[in-house]
Amino acid sequence: MTTSPCRTSTLRTPPRIVLPRFVIDDALVTALLVFMAWAQGGDVEASHGGCPELAYIGPGAGLALAGSFLAILAAMLSAMLALLFWPFRWAWRAIRGRRARRRALVRRVVVLGLDGLEPSLVDQFLAEGLMPNLDRLRQSGSYARLGTTWPPLSPVAWSSFSTGTNPGKHNVFDFIARNTADYRPMISSVRIRPGKRQLRIGRYRIPLSGSEIRGLRKSRPFWCALGDAGIFSAVLRVPITFPPDHFHGVQLSAMCVPDLRGSQGMFCHFVENGHAGATSEGDVGGERIVVQRNGKGVRARLPGPPNPLRSDHQMADVPLKVVAGKNGAAVLHVDGQRVDLRPGEYTDWVGLTFPLAPMVKVRGICRFYLKRFEPPFEMYCTPVNIDPEKPVMPISHPAVFSTYLARQHGPFATLGLAEDTWSLSESVLDEDAFLQQAYDIDEERQRMFFDMLGRVPRGFVSCVFDAPDRIQHMFWRFHDKEHPARPADEALQAAHQHRLRDLYERMDALVGRTIDALDEDTTLFVMSDHGFKSFRRCVDLNAWLLEQGYLALKDDRSTSRHEYLADVDWSRTRAYAIGLAGIYVNQQGREAEGIVSPREAEALAKDIADRLTGLRDPQHDQVAIHQAVARAAVYKGPYTEQAPDVIVGYREGYRVSWDTAIGKCGAGVFSDNTKAWSGDHCIHPELVPGVLFCNRKLDAATANIIDIAPTALELLGVTKPAYMDGKSLLCAGETSSN
Repeated sequence: MTTSPCRTSTLRTPPRIVLPRFVIDDALVTALLVFMAWAQGGDVEASHGGCPELAYIGPGAGLALAGSFLAILAAMLSAMLALLFWPFRWAWRAIRGRRARRRALVRRVVVLGLDGLEPSLVDQFLAEGLMPNLDRLRQSGSYARLGTTWPPLSPVAWSSFSTGTNPGKHNVFDFIARNTADYRPMISSVRIRPGKRQLRIGRYRIPLSGSEIRGLRKSRPFWCALGDAGIFSAVLRVPITFPPDHFHGVQLSAMCVPDLRGSQGMFCHFVENGHAGATSEGDVGGERIVVQRNGKGVRARLPGPPNPLRSDHQMADVPLKVVAGKNGAAVLHVDGQRVDLRPGEYTDWVGLTFPLAPMVKVRGICRFYLKRFEPPFEMYCTPVNIDPEKPVMPISHPAVFSTYLARQHGPFATLGLAEDTWSLSESVLDEDAFLQQAYDIDEERQRMFFDMLGRVPRGFVSCVFDAPDRIQHMFWRFHDKEHPARPADEALQAAHQHRLRDLYERMDALVGRTIDALDEDTTLFVMSDHGFKSFRRCVDLNAWLLEQGYLALKDDRSTSRHEYLADVDWSRTRAYAIGLAGIYVNQQGREAEGIVSPREAEALAKDIADRLTGLRDPQHDQVAIHQAVARAAVYKGPYTEQAPDVIVGYREGYRVSWDTAIGKCGAGVFSDNTKAWSGDHCIHPELVPGVLFCNRKLDAATANIIDIAPTALELLGVTKPAYMDGKSLLCAGETSSN
């Protein structure tokens, strides 16, 4: 793996901002940063949504434009009012927080989230002495399995962490939800709609009203309850915090933040040979762009967002040129910048400006990775991220908190799924390049996390690190000797067989740095939202439904040709599958072309669940589905009816197929998973719990992820809200110390 420093580009390192640790406040930070941006010329417009806002329209992309002048004016007025009333706000919160401080057991609670840390590997590496810092927590405090959600998917589990509720109360059941009007998938946690009022001038459409960004996660996260009690929180990259929450504190959003194209991450692969176009199906993956060689250089255009100001939504782009350097190196010329390229190394973040109309532009950032300059030319470009210094939509709270972080620590990845797993799955990047990217993002996050630890001495601090999840997804095949995607290349296998061990040692070192940064009056939780297992075999639920007579395809086809359920004959279909969580009944009055009466729907869901439970894979003579359940058996709450009607819990080694996830129907129920994405956690929750460490003794024998919220509230002296399902894990008899 390349470990040399990234080559420098012309992206300016912004000046650092020094905020006193004892005055950090959401209103004050907003005011200081708005005035700083105004003084430095024009950053306010980008920071406060004056530029276009990215939007999901189903799983696709779009931009909506807000009124720039009004956004700037509103930001300035808000900043002036914040400065004017800040002393009064501070005094009121001090009075309001006095009661909580009297009841609190500690001054501060810190939650360090290590997404996907697997208990069996933790036990192994603890026994081998490779994780001394987690062992310190085990010896002096607590270590337990942490129960997870149905299904154990990150957006579902972290939403339960945030709210202290089961999914039936927070309304997140999968990465995607289906639109009952047309059966197409939508992002499950957010809706963004452009403004309804527009002025048409030739080919341009000028927005006269603002766009709507609406979060679909329900209930309230526990940091809002802390804020109600006057307690400050800093929440970094906890999944399903987009759009950001509004509370007494600061927050940087995570999962489901789109890239500048409005997708969940579309990389660019510049090649000299081949055909231009998508590298994979659907709205994930990448785009292959064929370059034109001219003399000593190559030329191409880097695509940006679809232009929301044009009636034809023509994609905005910027031209780029790469010319030969010395010893295989090259120089990239893009957007007026000169960036050094060396084969096998990433550039720093490069800022790009995409013009939309006269005097209207949008900014993004990306990194380039030159594979080779000599023919055939090949270069990778990350998805173009929203620029955190000049965000085109609110990705933090306050809206300029991301500006503060960028100016304090330099530009950083803002994409919700920042580590580009698809580039490795499609062999655009190799394993070393993917690891370098993942660990670079991890280092960015560590800088922000320790910044907040230093600035928030009282209250709540949390940060979620994604590296364990992303790296295990892609490298489990090197760990599992029976995996069908295990490389035959002995040298490749030898080079990567210890990557999971290295990952866990790295996470343990992060825990050690965290412990050293804390005082004695801080409670630390180290947790994962779920564990990890091998993903060897795919289960095509739509193929099973077709085989059993629950689903029909148009023209009596045996397989589907198109994604998103486009080939389904709804007049003969009683049940269908899309996404990772389970199966939906095609119900009358709910789905657009439903044929199952509401009275029959519950019995049908139970019948499907019963028949799926214990389903065997005949090729391997193994049980593939541990248990399937009707949703009412695992969810309670007002949003239960939004969940899949049947939730499927697989056995270790099995998961829903790639075809099912995008609404297709394959040729058979079972198939090998030969992708680099070789580990997963979308199985029965009892088989894939997370881990929980704490620096104090807990009553954690039956700990569940919904219990962290009420425990943190009690530690900080705040009463658990009535809507929460979780319980406090504090041992009986603990009383207030402050």
